[in-house]
Amino acid sequence: MNVSCQFSLYPLGKEDLGDIIYKALDELKKRDIKYDLGGMSTIFSGDSDEVFSCLKSIFDVAAKEGGVVLTLTLSNACKV
Repeated sequence: MNVSCQFSLYPLGKEDLGDIIYKALDELKKRDIKYDLGGMSTIFSGDSDEVFSCLKSIFDVAAKEGGVVLTLTLSNACKV
């Protein structure tokens, strides 16, 4: 099943948010996933197993750096 995802990542208690966010985005770059990086969120789509696996990698990479909040919206009906 194809799934679309929009997510935002919020590192907590850090002055420099960019490093953590870019490390997490590298998880998308490692995979052959087309994504659209926006000012406040990132959108990507793919097979549901791949999307969920990628989200786990994004969260795990960010969480290694400290507290983090990951908000997301998933849809099997919205095309990206």
